[in-house]
Amino acid sequence: MDSERVKPVRVLSPSGMLGAGWDHATIERGIALGADVISIDAGSTDSGPYYLGSATPKTAAKAVARDLRSLLTAASDAGIPVIVGSCGTSGTDSGVDWVAGIAAEVLAEEGLNLKVARIYSEQNAAELKEYLDEGRIHPLPPLGEVRAETLESCTHIVGAMGHEPIVEALRAGAQLVLAGRATDTAVAAAYPLMKGMPAGPSWHAAKIVECGGQCTSNPRAGGVLATIDADGFTIEPLDPTVSCTPTSVAAHMLYETANPFQMREPAGTLDVSEARYTAVDDRIVRVEGSRFHDADQCTIKLEGARITGYETMSFSAVRDPVILADIDAWADLMRTMIRQRTSQTLGLADDEYAFDLRLYGHNAVLDDLEPESGPPREVGVMLLVNAQDQATATAVAKVANPLMLHLPTPGMNYLPSLAFASSPAEVERGAAYEFVLNHVVDSASPTSLFRTEMGEKTHA
Repeated sequence: MDSERVKPVRVLSPSGMLGAGWDHATIERGIALGADVISIDAGSTDSGPYYLGSATPKTAAKAVARDLRSLLTAASDAGIPVIVGSCGTSGTDSGVDWVAGIAAEVLAEEGLNLKVARIYSEQNAAELKEYLDEGRIHPLPPLGEVRAETLESCTHIVGAMGHEPIVEALRAGAQLVLAGRATDTAVAAAYPLMKGMPAGPSWHAAKIVECGGQCTSNPRAGGVLATIDADGFTIEPLDPTVSCTPTSVAAHMLYETANPFQMREPAGTLDVSEARYTAVDDRIVRVEGSRFHDADQCTIKLEGARITGYETMSFSAVRDPVILADIDAWADLMRTMIRQRTSQTLGLADDEYAFDLRLYGHNAVLDDLEPESGPPREVGVMLLVNAQDQATATAVAKVANPLMLHLPTPGMNYLPSLAFASSPAEVERGAAYEFVLNHVVDSASPTSLFRTEMGEKTHA
């Protein structure tokens, strides 16, 4: 390495998600500490398949604008780039354009002139079918081999890019990189890797800072600054009242990883089995011993979602002590009665619709894993109906309406009145989606599945 490449690289991570908000003073402190780049994730699959399937952002436009204003004004003054990954929550092409449009408005309002790169990660089902025929698509557990019909059924498919497309954009002069679906770590690892930092510390540091202050003693207080050098990296909170400890830093390798000592990226595998975590002082942690093993074949993870039907929901609450004394028996009766009334009234067979009845306040979250406890004081009853069209789903929910309001247990000698949460009781949720791809595709190169365009997108 020459003298320029061995210079430590400082990555400022303000938060785990664009739009989550932070105190701008923490950004100013990170800049004062010598940040070379700001990186932030803007999406995830954590919130379920709806956001990918519908290409809808989870965050509010004003929240994204607020955070971009904080980052872009600070970065422009400091002359450092900003990298945003998984734009629009799921990283679809429209999600990238949505964030780019908001960024364009912020830049215009602040009088800033930054070179913007948009990296698109959405995949075409027809092209993926060719890869499938060539044996280039492989399943990840627990899924099996994918079929061509599954690819065609997806409303949107994205590929999770590694650092390479981001590096290309930076080398082309981009000062603001807006990436489609990207691994959480690629967003933070790209700049130090471009500057010649070793892969082990770069990827490990990126993993620790992916969620901003989550590796600190107070995740709500702001982000962190990672300093990567030739031998390892240090992590420092941006809020001077907050601390990092060896435990809080090491613990983040447990977050969203199947193996706490290894993490696969498109280019290879991070190995932290020999990493050492040392407290520099009561706030800063030093990490050394991280390694990265290059893969023989670059693979890009595919994420795809499709419509499973249309949903209608209703919600009532039970406070009746007789029902609550054996709420499971009452729920079983409710399920039986809904099926009977739906068949009698609508003429629907069981395979023409589906419904879920969940008892909130009584095993709704853990179900059979819930430890033994006494009778609940009150229970919320959620009915979620799924059918091939919205009208059918709503019709089933309407058939269930009198039951959700007045169904007595067999031993009751009166008609109970339960409490609906809203009027009308039926809430049409629209299309419901499911993830159907958990596969990787062998890529000809780390950048071949992605497309980069330079210049602002002028409309949000």
